[in-house]
Amino acid sequence: MSAYVIGVDFGTDSVRAVLVDAQTGEECSFGVHEYARWKQGAYCNPDASQFRQHPLDYLEGLENAIKGALASASSEVRNQVKGISVDTTGSTPGPVDEQGTPLALLPQFAENPNGMFILWKDHTANGEAEEINKLAHRWDVDYTKYVGGIYSSEWFWAKILRTLRVDDAIRQAAFSWVEHCDWISAVLTGNTNPLTLKRSRTAAGHKALWHEEFDGLPSEEFLTTLDPLLSGLRDRLFSKSYTSDEAMGTISAEWAEKLGLPTDVVIGVGSFDAHMGAVGANIESYSLVKVIGTSTCDMLMAPNEAVGHLLIRGICGQVDGSIVPGMLGMEAGQSAFGDLYAWFSRLVLGPVAELLTKQGKEELLPSLQASLIPHLAEHASKLAITEKDIVAIDWLNGRRTPDANHTLKGAIAGLNLGSDAARVFKSLVEATAYGARRIAERFVEEGVPIQQVIAIGGVARKSSYVMQTLADVMNVPIKVAESDQCCARGAAVCAAVASGIYPTFAEAQQAMASPFDAVYEPRPEIAAVYEKLYQRYLELGAFIEQNQASVTAKPSPTLNA
Repeated sequence: MSAYVIGVDFGTDSVRAVLVDAQTGEECSFGVHEYARWKQGAYCNPDASQFRQHPLDYLEGLENAIKGALASASSEVRNQVKGISVDTTGSTPGPVDEQGTPLALLPQFAENPNGMFILWKDHTANGEAEEINKLAHRWDVDYTKYVGGIYSSEWFWAKILRTLRVDDAIRQAAFSWVEHCDWISAVLTGNTNPLTLKRSRTAAGHKALWHEEFDGLPSEEFLTTLDPLLSGLRDRLFSKSYTSDEAMGTISAEWAEKLGLPTDVVIGVGSFDAHMGAVGANIESYSLVKVIGTSTCDMLMAPNEAVGHLLIRGICGQVDGSIVPGMLGMEAGQSAFGDLYAWFSRLVLGPVAELLTKQGKEELLPSLQASLIPHLAEHASKLAITEKDIVAIDWLNGRRTPDANHTLKGAIAGLNLGSDAARVFKSLVEATAYGARRIAERFVEEGVPIQQVIAIGGVARKSSYVMQTLADVMNVPIKVAESDQCCARGAAVCAAVASGIYPTFAEAQQAMASPFDAVYEPRPEIAAVYEKLYQRYLELGAFIEQNQASVTAKPSPTLNA
């Protein structure tokens, strides 16, 4: 008898759902929904690194994407859907009341960004992250030891503390805090009680400093020493975490009716998009899976018995079972990858857009916006690669890994009057590749070998220029997964295990994971030049970091009247 599962992938701009035949691995259909409020830039302030998403965008996306995936499915297929699992970006926590309702769904907080989910790339809590690091490094137990030794402003505790400090009303109303991947999975079951819903091992271990060695979360004494505003919150959060092979529960009658599904559909414990994407790309031991989109997440997996004794510096955590149960999941990444190219597109087209608008020719803009990056990539691919080329630093949104520092800024060096848009774009693509190489080198330096590199995501699927540059700079072959919906497909694999269709991830992956349809081989003569350019990248990055530290340490000058 056939069995089907649904994987739901909440990205930065949209949510995708894919219906998968669990026996054959065929992607039968998919649905997509773009977040309406996010698309309008609502509740965000890029100048202040504030990025918030309204829970209504998530609820509308959940319903519309799944309905889209099921639109062409027969009643027979719908009745054979056995499981649904969800992945989201992260860390993306939000404040909730005692029933688990996000505060922005209450009338009094409907337009308050602090009552919404705080997106992964929100960096308003840079100061709070630094306080966490300073306290952890002098505490009896270093709670950052399993997250690379550096806590990030992109993560759970920093965002919570920042919000509690700046918004009295939210502080009074927030009973608890829930990650997006936990809340949206719980919504499907009808039980959003923050004290009883199952929390993702991935989110807990990589972002909330949860570890079995600590008996769960950091101690009450640590948290209240950090700030008394955190008093009592630990008891209103969680002590246990769960891997993605576990069931969150079964679908509620309300959501079963809304989606046209049977009432026995199992809802799996949620996770982050990169981790489920790695599952969908058939990750194996010592495989580095790069999820390449607006940012990157780099997933590496290895047996606990082989590398579990290591403490890997400067990454986004090492967590038992965060990718596949029983294996050590390691995470790293870059805060901007595709976002870097999007920034350059806005830089080039911004004045053009203003001029076209003044001339009443706005209709030309969508075509220009869609074609600019492919046009630049085509021209950049024809440029010679020399040791004297422009070198850029990819820290326009700070540095995630290695060694998180979201106060860092980007740079472009070596410009002259002949530096046109294609040459600058080329330097930005190379910068993202240099950043990727530095991450891989850190793993190897710390004793974790990398035996193959796999790429998934929008950039990996759409830009052969970027992928060839990445292969040349890293000087390794890079496989690209065939599926355009690898994260959603990975969520479907998790749903197949959580619902009991397959007893293990290995069996589910063998049947359902995406094959590869491209391999980018490094070109030896080009790789040799990039070796020298990469050294310039490292030198320039070190200069920027040292100079910024020096400037930050100096007191601001005062002007005498």
